Amino acid sequence: MVQFKQHYSKHVLLQLIVLAVLLGIVILFNLEFIENIYIKNQATNTGYIVNGSILGLFGLGLFRLIVILLRYSAEESALVKFLRNVEDDTVRPVDNINEKSLICRRYSSVVEISRHNVSVNHSALASTLMATESTHLSLPRFISNILILTGVFGTIISLSIALLGASDIIDSADGIGGMSVVIHGMSTALSTTSTAIVCYLFFGYFYLKTVDVQTQILSGIEQTTALYIMPRFTYQTDSMLHEVGNLVKALRTAAQSMSQTQIDYAEVGRNLNEMTAAYADKLTRLHTDVEEIKHLLTKGFRLPEE
Repeated sequence: MVQFKQHYSKHVLLQLIVLAVLLGIVILFNLEFIENIYIKNQATNTGYIVNGSILGLFGLGLFRLIVILLRYSAEESALVKFLRNVEDDTVRPVDNINEKSLICRRYSSVVEISRHNVSVNHSALASTLMATESTHLSLPRFISNILILTGVFGTIISLSIALLGASDIIDSADGIGGMSVVIHGMSTALSTTSTAIVCYLFFGYFYLKTVDVQTQILSGIEQTTALYIMPRFTYQTDSMLHEVGNLVKALRTAAQSMSQTQIDYAEVGRNLNEMTAAYADKLTRLHTDVEEIKHLLTKGFRLPEE
């Protein structure tokens, strides 16, 4: 029995939607506070650029995760159809399944290898599939690794701006303008760090959940391969000995049946001989009776003897 969660990717997508809605509600309730930190009283465009970059990376990575989750949802459905076809003893288990699905390609690979009379290396197939699927998570992995660093980078830039403002305060007699720059730099450092932390926590969680989805679908494919695909096309030493043993048992049963059949045929032959002998005796008696009747008729009607 293949053990995997059929709708795991859909559950992750549902969690993503629910948390995104909750995050949106929190932002709406604190909209004025967020406007004061991110939009109002910005002396430079540094906050817009850094926070926009963080949110852009976050949105790109989140979009990629959603695409991957939708793809794995389709893969889960294909795997369920394949297992259903196997249970129904369908001739081709990949009937009515997308040819580009992972389970269909795995089945085709095993069939193609078996046509060349070569043993199927399950470990090599599993490693190849794992390597191929890991490339789909390269972009989310990269974004997850650098997302928190963008906040650090924004903090460094903001502190640099604050230091420039402090330098203006020292160099000028009227340090009001420099003080505003210092305050802006500190505010930008706070905003960029907060944005990076929130985005990293949200994105990091769903990145790990997507990795779990990938792991469980690949595990389901490998279990299906080992339980239902490999036994159809590959023969190992132990499995061949087992098949030979079953064949010997079947031949022994057939031989016993044939022996019993021969005994039955011999009995039928004896009965037939007895019936034939009895029938011949009856024919002899019938011939004698007919001759006697002819003789009596000839004598009674005074017919000439032949």
